[in-house]
Amino acid sequence: MNTAAFFRVEGTLTERGSLAASAWLASNAAGVGERVARLGNVALAAPFALLGELQTGATATRVTWMGVRGMTEDRLVLLAEEYYEKYLKDDVLDIGRDLLKQAKKQGRRVVLISDNIDLVVGPLAEQLGADDLICNRLEMRKGKATGRLEDPVIGGNVTGQWARAFAQEHDIDLMASWAYGASAADSLLLSAIGQPCAVNPDRQLRRLAKDHSWPVVEK
Repeated sequence: MNTAAFFRVEGTLTERGSLAASAWLASNAAGVGERVARLGNVALAAPFALLGELQTGATATRVTWMGVRGMTEDRLVLLAEEYYEKYLKDDVLDIGRDLLKQAKKQGRRVVLISDNIDLVVGPLAEQLGADDLICNRLEMRKGKATGRLEDPVIGGNVTGQWARAFAQEHDIDLMASWAYGASAADSLLLSAIGQPCAVNPDRQLRRLAKDHSWPVVEK
């Protein structure tokens, strides 16, 4: 069987989360009134962010992207490329980049898991030379975003499920594989993999890492 290294993008490779990306896309809508309305929709996701993905699961992820409803696919593609160039391309965390390079050197399949959308994190996965990307995709109808995500929705406490499903599909030995996460929401992902590692962990994940004797790496 093969081995893999699963990286939760948010926190291990970049400090920016999906809420920041959706807010930026919404803030660049055509008119002032439209921008205000879209940002109001994005703001609905803020309370979920405060509660944390471990509690809210995919609900927070779904609400996060309501603000792009009605935006054309062409416009979203253009803005996503600009967002990547401005905020992701040159801001990959050094510790995450080093861990990813190490995983490649060891011959592991590099799998990125993100609750962001493919338009935003796709270029980053290509830049880093990842083998696979598990992320969300916007639902489009007649060339416009509906504000909904295609199923299955990736986010928060379900990432462990998708890691197991991916491993089964690709004949990956999870017990011999590695997983890297940064927040408490990643704890279920880390628990699903034989070799978990907390990267720049928040307080909750740091406590869990200590309780379970998981290694911790920091920049």
